Amino acid sequence: MLKIDVYNHFFPAAFFERMLEIAGGFKDIGKRVRGVPAIHDLDIRLGQMDQFGDYVQVLSLPGPPIEALAKGAQAAELARIGNDGLAALVARHPDRFPGFVASVAMDNVEEACREASRAVRELGAWGVQIYTNVNGEAPDAPKYLPYFETAAALDRPIWVHPYRGASFPDFLKEDRSHYEIWWTLGWPYETSAFMARLVFSGLFDRLPGLKIITHHLGGMIPYFEGRVGPGWDQLGARTSDEDLTQVLKRLKRRPLDYFRDFYADTAVFGAAPATECGLKFFGADHVLFASDSPFDPEKGTMYIRETIRVIDSLDISAADRRKIYRENAERLCGVKVG
Repeated sequence: MLKIDVYNHFFPAAFFERMLEIAGGFKDIGKRVRGVPAIHDLDIRLGQMDQFGDYVQVLSLPGPPIEALAKGAQAAELARIGNDGLAALVARHPDRFPGFVASVAMDNVEEACREASRAVRELGAWGVQIYTNVNGEAPDAPKYLPYFETAAALDRPIWVHPYRGASFPDFLKEDRSHYEIWWTLGWPYETSAFMARLVFSGLFDRLPGLKIITHHLGGMIPYFEGRVGPGWDQLGARTSDEDLTQVLKRLKRRPLDYFRDFYADTAVFGAAPATECGLKFFGADHVLFASDSPFDPEKGTMYIRETIRVIDSLDISAADRRKIYRENAERLCGVKVG
């Protein structure tokens, strides 16, 4: 069975070189991505993929977010270089990389909308990647609404990647995060907070056709179904300085129902219980196969191998397994692979 791995990271050569010129000293996650050869060496990447038979990757740029690397014209330039480079890789290796996810610099929303449209309409991008915050700013800020409107009009999914760095403290009295808690626990929280802000802002009532793929199986949301469901049905019961019950009255459905509208990928690094929990929450029609290659301890192959092992071991029908491996991606992105 063909397996379409929808969330993988790769730096095209021109982007990697320009990124190092502009922000070669970027710390923390910047250190991480510079230390993974398969993230920019195509021969290594193809060799890794050869181990998995009928298997293809949809490519996207790794973090950090472009708007964290550069500003203004430089950020827009990086986005164009990255999207052109990924499109070229797809054109040269369509049997290995059937598609790519474009990137934009969200520090300039108007330019981000233009680049998203160019990437989808001219380069054939399957969708566009954004991050859970824009240099610390919440995604439901009114200034970002035109971007979500553009994505809905393009009828392509938004891939959402979590992001925060060590400068985000674990406790208020500290000035930085310790033990990489900012990544291990902070990133799932980022994804969950992103989802909640969009739900309670009423974005899905305004743009009912919006399609959003959340990385790492929706962060914390499936595990916290009781809090997201009955807990948030009581929104306002714990708040004294504003009347949050009005938020629930404005929404057309229960908060829980909106959270189930998100899509999620299987990039939980081979964790079977997490996969089962996420699949039960979102359902087989809303889960897509992804490995998060090449960020693993075994040179880029462990996450692929273990994710496939877990999906193959799930007690689900063959039809649902096909949806996860390929059909959901094809349906969401309006493509047919193979």
